[in-house]
Amino acid sequence: MVPINYLWRAARRFPERAAVIAPEGTLSFAALAELVQRRAAALTQRDPQPGGRVAIGAANSVDHLVALLAVLAAGKVWVPLNPRNGDPELRRIVEFVKPSLVLVDAPMRERLQGIEPPVLTLAGLAERAERSVLDAGPTEIAMGPHARLTAGLDSPQAIKFTGGTTGFPKGVIQTLRTWNTNIATQIHELGLTEADRYLVAAPITHGTSTYMLPLLGVGGALVFPAGAKPSYLLDAAQDHDCSLFFAPPTLIQALVEEQRGQPRRLASLRYLVYGGAPMRPEQIRDAQSVFGPVLCTSFGQTEAPQIITFLPPQEMHGERLQSVGRPTLLTQVAIVDRQGKPLPPGEEGEIAVRGDLVMGGYLDAPEETSKTLVDGWLRTGDAGVFDAQGFLYLRDRLRDVIITGGFNVYPSDVEVVLSAHPAVADCSVVGIPDAKWGEAVHAAVQWRAGMQASEDELIGLIKRELGSVKTPKQVHVFETLPRSPVGKVLKPAVRQAILDQQGAA
Repeated sequence: MVPINYLWRAARRFPERAAVIAPEGTLSFAALAELVQRRAAALTQRDPQPGGRVAIGAANSVDHLVALLAVLAAGKVWVPLNPRNGDPELRRIVEFVKPSLVLVDAPMRERLQGIEPPVLTLAGLAERAERSVLDAGPTEIAMGPHARLTAGLDSPQAIKFTGGTTGFPKGVIQTLRTWNTNIATQIHELGLTEADRYLVAAPITHGTSTYMLPLLGVGGALVFPAGAKPSYLLDAAQDHDCSLFFAPPTLIQALVEEQRGQPRRLASLRYLVYGGAPMRPEQIRDAQSVFGPVLCTSFGQTEAPQIITFLPPQEMHGERLQSVGRPTLLTQVAIVDRQGKPLPPGEEGEIAVRGDLVMGGYLDAPEETSKTLVDGWLRTGDAGVFDAQGFLYLRDRLRDVIITGGFNVYPSDVEVVLSAHPAVADCSVVGIPDAKWGEAVHAAVQWRAGMQASEDELIGLIKRELGSVKTPKQVHVFETLPRSPVGKVLKPAVRQAILDQQGAA
């Protein structure tokens, strides 16, 4: 069993049921399967070699979804390119991963002009597929002739980049086994059935990709809204009886305000899953007061996608508002000390994860892989603690990463760009608690003697290089950055100084 088989099985069982609902029309499972097969055949004609890498850079669309499924059906490895990343970062990823083909929408085609791998638009792939002649009969199409039926489950299914691409790219290899485990986990924990409809609110390059095959696999439907604004999302949820969707806390807060101002009928909604960043208890209670008892959360990483732990709506109350739930069906979670020794409930340590949900390693990075995968355990770099009932609470991140609006920002990425400015002698990038973003990226700089630059100039530099997500909300000037006795910049002291400035203001 490989991940794309879930689509083929659903197409046999539910050929006439709606699989994709979008403003431009509805696709049945039979129609979706045929589109996927034709585009997989077109991909195979371009590159017959199984296991080739195909990058996709595009905003959410039905064509994006079909192209991704076609990549899986053709036995290729999917490499998502997040449109919110800066152009230099996107180009570094493409250069590092060396895909045989890059599929793009029109805006991304303009941004990736001149890259070495061949580029094909999603529309171009659709046109090539329509011109192709498939010799396969109905039975072969239903079974998926391009599926990797003989591939080992430790073969790659996707390579997702999790940060560090300014210096050393960290491409997470998610295997066929990883994807299968995520699919089974989602179906079990969420109790998915053919009646479920998932609202495509999160990007396909991120959260939506992990819900895609679990929903389709049980005969459920994916609903595409007419736009990304909260009003469009809630209209689609109402009009198509959506039962669940995933969103970062920033989007959920915007949805709360929209629903409070103009209520929609959301009787079918049973799971509003937040993840990617924490929500404060008062924000959770506010969302519950507007949407009812549907809010839930999960904990996961790109290295163990989507739900390592899950906290269902009925458990989200009292002290557990700050929990991320209990370990899911096929995943083992432990709290360990610095030596990797398991700690009992109530003692804080690093969260470690074991099971088939865990990645295969980092692409071309054996040293990084060996630091993260230790004796069969994924060392997450997150600190946490279990209570006596087995609920996990996050305490802090041991790795130096900022989670803003559900996206990971590695300070080193931003610091490398800042340091390249001739006026910057030294700098430090930290996350500051923010009511909207969960954390906001802030930069602290120390000028070279006799030099300086404007905040707009520095912010513009980072935005051009890395994109808006990684751009600091504010740049703070320090006469001298706080340092340890050996000269290392002390990020906690930088963070506290910024908080003190904000408090004084």
